[in-house]
Amino acid sequence: MNRLFRTLNKKALIKAIIAAVLVIALVLVGSRNLQNFDPALIAYLIGTIFAVFGIAYRYSIWLQRPPTRLYWRRSMQFLFSRHFIPYFLRSLRLFFRNIMFQRFLVYRGRRRWIGHFLLATGCMLAFAITIPLTFGWIHFILKPGDDTTYYAYLFGFEAGSFALGSTLAFIAFHGLVWCSVLVTVGAVIMMKRRFTNGGLIATQTFGNDWLPLILLIAISLTGLGISYDYTFLGGKTYQFMAVTHAITVILFLVWLPFGKFFHIFQRLAQLGANLYKKEGSRRGMAVCPHTKKEFAAQIHVDDLKKVTEKLGFNFGKEDGTSHLDLSPEGKRSALARAHFEARKESGHFFG
Repeated sequence: MNRLFRTLNKKALIKAIIAAVLVIALVLVGSRNLQNFDPALIAYLIGTIFAVFGIAYRYSIWLQRPPTRLYWRRSMQFLFSRHFIPYFLRSLRLFFRNIMFQRFLVYRGRRRWIGHFLLATGCMLAFAITIPLTFGWIHFILKPGDDTTYYAYLFGFEAGSFALGSTLAFIAFHGLVWCSVLVTVGAVIMMKRRFTNGGLIATQTFGNDWLPLILLIAISLTGLGISYDYTFLGGKTYQFMAVTHAITVILFLVWLPFGKFFHIFQRLAQLGANLYKKEGSRRGMAVCPHTKKEFAAQIHVDDLKKVTEKLGFNFGKEDGTSHLDLSPEGKRSALARAHFEARKESGHFFG
């Protein structure tokens, strides 16, 4: 046990504990000290707390890596500068374009984008619905003497009402059904691609490529099963469907910090990378001493020197310059020149 504790990253562990405690505090406050918390959702809450702990722990370790840490600090530095407004608006636009609508995938194929968009949209909507319900932030009641109107409460305050049997009630009570349909269709599209794409067939693995899709389909189908049961079967199979659905959801939450879906949280860092690229272009480009052409932002080259030095690599030359000052073409030329000089000294250019 002591050996296991010693292997843990202390900084990441502290941040993960703080994140988990913060979630518990939000549940207590938002549910009015558990007054509006549904005990039937306790298993989902425990799974969510574990997922938050794992995500915070792994994300903290990821941010401790020298390249990631530098990108993160630079992104914050550029965002909260005198160019805050244009950079904030740019980040907001990129968030909706690439995170909400997944438009960066359009260039890789329209069908691939449609599948990814359906998956992302279904998952985001499902989390937006289930997290407030699980935390007790939202609950619905029927008031005494009025059995035709459902009242919605947000953080303990009445936020609205709708009549049972109305269109709004149908949409509200079937929100997760629509999410399940979106996720299922999207997952099937992605599965078909993995069945038919030769490159994917050769490189895909069960854990990274198939397990995420299988879990999402299992969650969606069992969720649809619950809806089908209380709509058409009068709750005859509710116990089985509810337990099966809970198991699949909890497995997904426990696996979330360690599997492929962790890239969802890493994807947000791309917004900062875009700001880095934009700010680099504004500050000026580096010119390769060999080709005499611009090839990268000067700040990127300077930061690359700092990161490689921290990682224990020395690309400096005797004259005080660095191999990192060269463009890819310049590096290839320098390598070819070194080979030429070595063969020239040996007296044999061939053989």
